[in-house]
Amino acid sequence: MSTSPLDTSDVVTGPGSAFDPGSAYRCSPTVSLRPEPFGALVYDFVTRKLSFLKTPELVEVVKGLEHHPDVHGAIAAAGVPEAQRPAYLKALAGLHESGTIVAR
Repeated sequence: MSTSPLDTSDVVTGPGSAFDPGSAYRCSPTVSLRPEPFGALVYDFVTRKLSFLKTPELVEVVKGLEHHPDVHGAIAAAGVPEAQRPAYLKALAGLHESGTIVAR
């Protein structure tokens, strides 16, 4: 991974999948987010998997994905500081690998 969080050539890979922050994503249509004080509960109605988004800022990024041409745009629009962006990219890569977010 590049050290520049805005470099759209960053690609995070996982088993059988690739997460490209330069591409467009959205929350999976099988997933429901329930806001909580700590962030959100995430429930996938197909896999019946329950997970958590641990910060309100991450919830804002995930909800904003569908409104931006790429992941970097959603992260910037949510006001995530530059120094924290690599951690958000890692979190979003994990959400992609689990099927919580999908390419659009």
